[in-house]
Amino acid sequence: MSVQSVASDLKSRKFKPVYLFHGEESYYIDVLAEMLEKGVLSEAERGFNQTILYGKDTDFITILNTAKRYPMMSDYQVVLVKEAQELKWGKDGDDAKKGPDPLLAYLENPLRSTVLIFCYKHGKFDKRKKTYKAIEKNGMVFESATIYDNKIPGWIENYVGDKGYRIQPRAAALMAEYLGNDLSKVSNELDKLMLNVAKGQEINTDDVQKNIGISKEYNVFELQGALSRKDVFKANQIIDYFASNPKSNPIQLVIGTLNTYFSRVLKYHYVADKSQNNLAKELGVSPFFVREYEVAGKNYNIGKTFNVVSYLRDCDLKSKGLDATGNTEHGELLKELIFKIVH
Repeated sequence: MSVQSVASDLKSRKFKPVYLFHGEESYYIDVLAEMLEKGVLSEAERGFNQTILYGKDTDFITILNTAKRYPMMSDYQVVLVKEAQELKWGKDGDDAKKGPDPLLAYLENPLRSTVLIFCYKHGKFDKRKKTYKAIEKNGMVFESATIYDNKIPGWIENYVGDKGYRIQPRAAALMAEYLGNDLSKVSNELDKLMLNVAKGQEINTDDVQKNIGISKEYNVFELQGALSRKDVFKANQIIDYFASNPKSNPIQLVIGTLNTYFSRVLKYHYVADKSQNNLAKELGVSPFFVREYEVAGKNYNIGKTFNVVSYLRDCDLKSKGLDATGNTEHGELLKELIFKIVH
């Protein structure tokens, strides 16, 4: 199920007796768990009918004994198990020596007045387990998958839009480049940013620089643009800034981002239908940025683009000390890299 459909059911108070939220991306696991933690019971009911347990500090006997209790002066009780990946799940199913599996027995016939939630983070739950199948049959399973990097700018635009704000595509892309695809981290930074911007106002790169500390002029995103135009002066200005601020602009981030960029430039050359919408789809970027790839495509033919990708690979090896034939000073490596790219 999608996160939207799960959230819709919760808002409509269509509760299941057991939930399993699992996956690599913890953000949506936390969001849905919080909806249940705050939405099933009133504040007055929570004191007697809500229990929060942590995987590393509890066991299944405690969880089951709690889940089997009946609510007091309420239709439901909530049992929320956080960090459920820390539980000793082991093998499930009946064992001739040990008898019936109590967890499986409960999941196959859960108490309807209990809302039991397992938050299983940083990995997928084993779908082959009988416990998984029992939850899927009698409750609800939601897998929170990692979002690809190229989807983050769009996610940022939707996130601020849901809260009554707008953000410029360039500002969204800038944040995505520097914050990565950890949605918890991205959402925290966006929440702080929106506290300092008037509601309804469009968030721009000035706001990002002022509130998050990412330079709007000297960043890897602007470096891409300068390289696409073969603006040697601007590219060297940015590299000089990077060399002076290595902690804010680590060479691995710069190389990784440029590698993604020039891989898209290479892909641009092989796309037959070069209409704006199709290029945006094929390259995995907003239509707002297609023009930049068109410029790069004219300035870097296929052969040159292959060479650039090779330069990036060599620079990466040198930055990690795996190629002792050249200078390994990061600032100098970046200057050498930019010279090779634009000439």
